[in-house]
Amino acid sequence: MQNEESLVRQAQQRNEQAFAQLYEAYFDKIYRYVALRIGDRMEAEDIAQQVFLNAIQAISSFKWRGIPFSAWLFRIAHNQVVDHLRRKAKRATVPLEESLVASDYDPQLIAEQRLDIEKLLVASRKLTPAQQEVISLRFAGGLPIAQVAKIMGKSEGAVKALQHSAIVALRKVFLVA
Repeated sequence: MQNEESLVRQAQQRNEQAFAQLYEAYFDKIYRYVALRIGDRMEAEDIAQQVFLNAIQAISSFKWRGIPFSAWLFRIAHNQVVDHLRRKAKRATVPLEESLVASDYDPQLIAEQRLDIEKLLVASRKLTPAQQEVISLRFAGGLPIAQVAKIMGKSEGAVKALQHSAIVALRKVFLVA
């Protein structure tokens, strides 16, 4: 990938190739972050797409201020997740089971994966919102501590402490289960 700053400047000039490279570089990380936060892969894909639609519409407003472009994308993703959770709280939904649709996979493996994912989601709901955010950014988003600190507006030490306390809390939940 070309220099990120160069790509962003080109994308701000409506260069589709440059934005496509940024999309390719960050989509998976944004998707994983969103999926961990909301727990629904199909919804996460839609939200991740919306993040990039919002980004392309607002990229001209992005300014270099010592914060990486990815931090800006994750802030958009965070806002999309918050909006989604607010809307979801207002309406009751029943998720369509993918295992009912995709029959070419090993049903036992799918069931085991679903149980593991469900355990993680239940456990993560017991964390504070700040701990959930750190875990999502660090592990689902694959971001380094320094970048997570910038995104969250906290010191690196505070992020490390949040991450540590979140992992300890998750470990306790999994040992009890």
